[in-house]
Order: sequence, then C-alpha cells, then structure tokens
Amino acid sequence: MLSLGAVRLTPWSEADLPLLERANTPEMTEHLGGPEHPDRLADRQRRYVALSGRPPAAGRMFRVSLTDTGEDVGSVGFWERDWRDEEVYETGWAVFPEFQRRGLAVAALTELIAYVRAHGTRPALHAFPGTDHPASNAVCRKAGFTFLGETQFEYPPGIFHASNDWRFPLDPQP
Repeated sequence: MLSLGAVRLTPWSEADLPLLERANTPEMTEHLGGPEHPDRLADRQRRYVALSGRPPAAGRMFRVSLTDTGEDVGSVGFWERDWRDEEVYETGWAVFPEFQRRGLAVAALTELIAYVRAHGTRPALHAFPGTDHPASNAVCRKAGFTFLGETQFEYPPGIFHASNDWRFPLDPQP
C-alpha cells in the first residue's frame, strides 16, 4: 500500500470490481468511447487483477482511496506499451465525479509516478487524454508531464481519436 499524501494507492484485487462498475457510466466514459458491456468489464477486471500478480515493472492498477477517511475515489494505473519505437509505460486514471476538482487525480498520478520510478524499467510514462478533455490534460500538466503534441490514438481498439501525447521522464533527474 502506498500513502504519500491525500490519497492511498492499493493494488487492484478481486474485490475491486464494484469500482469498475461505478466508473462505467456515460459521464465517466464520455472520453473513452462510452460504457463497456458487462462482459468487457469482466475482462478488464481480470486484466487488472492479473497485473497485480506480475512483477511490478510490468505495470499495476491501483484503487485510489482518501488517506484520511479510506473512502474509495477511483483508480490509477500503468502498463507496458510500445510507442513510436520506444518501450514506455502508459498511464490512465479515473476519479469519481463527486471527488473531482479537488486535485485527487494529480495526487494519485504523483504517487503512481513515485511507484513507477521505484519499480519500473522503462524510460518514460505517457498519457493520452483526448484533445477534447481539458480536465485530464490539466492533470498531466499539473503532475509535471511534458506536452509533446497532438496524435491519433487508438482506444478502444479499432477506434482512433485525437489525443494529446504527454510524457513524464522516469530516468533519475540530475
């Protein structure tokens, strides 16, 4: 369990399916292609749980909870990907609507970065929020990511949309 500030990150488990279901609403998935069918959600749950059984450098999904109350506020994670001929990590997060606009996504992403720096083996962490999603782009900026420009990004599989490419270097800083 990580706890560096306002939020605590706990590795995803079998018990966390209700968090995925809670995030599978039109409001929460507006920039991700809409709610997933229950079968696809069950597949996602299996993938998230499986990440917890792999070596930490392969990626992790985390439940995000408030440090002071223990209340669950969303999720954050990272996974391996190849991007423009480089082996990097990709990250994604979700904060439930009633907890948004409090800096909790930035806090969760900051803690995630600390985890990836301690356990990861790849040189960078990327995020690909849609160009039409100002809140997620602001999270990237506030967490210290560098904006690399607009790109066409595939998500969900088979669907390309305009996204921004944000990069956070994981190499030790001088």
